[in-house]
Amino acid sequence: MIRVVEEQKKAIALISGGLDSMLAAKTVMEQGIHVEGINFFTGFCVEGHTHAIRERDKAKPKRNNSLWVAEQLGIKLHIVDVIEEYKNVLINPKHGYGANMNPCLDCKIFMVGKARQWIAENGFDFIITGEVIGQRPMSQRKATMPIVAKESGADDLLLRPLCAKNLPPTLPEREGWVDREKLHDITGRSRKPQMAMAKDFGIADYAQPAGGCCFLTDKNYSAKLVDLWQARDSKDYELDDVMLLKVGRHIRPRPHFKLIVAREEGEGRFMQGYKRDFISMICTSHTGPFVLLDGEPSAEDLYLAASITARYGQGRNAEQVDMAITQKDGSERTIQVKPLAGEKLPEEWVI
Repeated sequence: MIRVVEEQKKAIALISGGLDSMLAAKTVMEQGIHVEGINFFTGFCVEGHTHAIRERDKAKPKRNNSLWVAEQLGIKLHIVDVIEEYKNVLINPKHGYGANMNPCLDCKIFMVGKARQWIAENGFDFIITGEVIGQRPMSQRKATMPIVAKESGADDLLLRPLCAKNLPPTLPEREGWVDREKLHDITGRSRKPQMAMAKDFGIADYAQPAGGCCFLTDKNYSAKLVDLWQARDSKDYELDDVMLLKVGRHIRPRPHFKLIVAREEGEGRFMQGYKRDFISMICTSHTGPFVLLDGEPSAEDLYLAASITARYGQGRNAEQVDMAITQKDGSERTIQVKPLAGEKLPEEWVI
């Protein structure tokens, strides 16, 4: 008698680095499915960037949570660069933006669609996400769940283990690849069920459950992005633009240029790497921040920028300070300026 050995089913899990995607993957792994993770790098991810730069965040672990989750689960993680492809999602979202510049529904459709493409190319059977009905006001509602499945092309190859019992059975459930009774019925914004589940799985360390993982959900970051687009009269951007919007004070005293003022030494060291792409300045007579100038400032503008820069250094109360200005070609000159007086800069200058 010939014994037929059933081939183990394989799933790809979208791993954001948060608790939900970790639990979703673990739930399916517990049923004997071979699971690997996938993480799409858009450039707007929060973790691993600013807290790895800033001196005041030295106590925080400098880890990439997606890699860390994969390590804890003991699974392979595929990190896919989608920076260029993602531009159209951000610039022309079919379903619009959330409270800020976050195209959450279009983003989810895009990422699940990329995962659908990946499983077709790599011989995997279905897709796992950590979505929960009612958890996100834009992308995780009962009405949007079928939209994500349909418009991504994943259809019923998309399994959401944390809320599967509240949704129609998917192909993996109907075919018996996974036991629907061992999936979950979580709804709403409370993270208590997930935290209890983590405890049951013996997972004690995980990223803050309610923490956002995308800068586009941040009001201040979104304002800087909109300002950048308006100043350039174009919605295009590069990865360097995305990174620099994450650091420093952004001050636009004139429509055609802005200052990026380092708030601490860690940011200043990071910004030094852009000296060949921007005019830069730093006070040489007193301790002060490193500053980049984005745009095309005139000679008069440079004096204004130097005066603004001086107010953030130890020479803010001096009659005059020396400011070294370095052009993109490396040429340097020093000017003397009086620090800009006043308690606050005009509100319209501060982005």
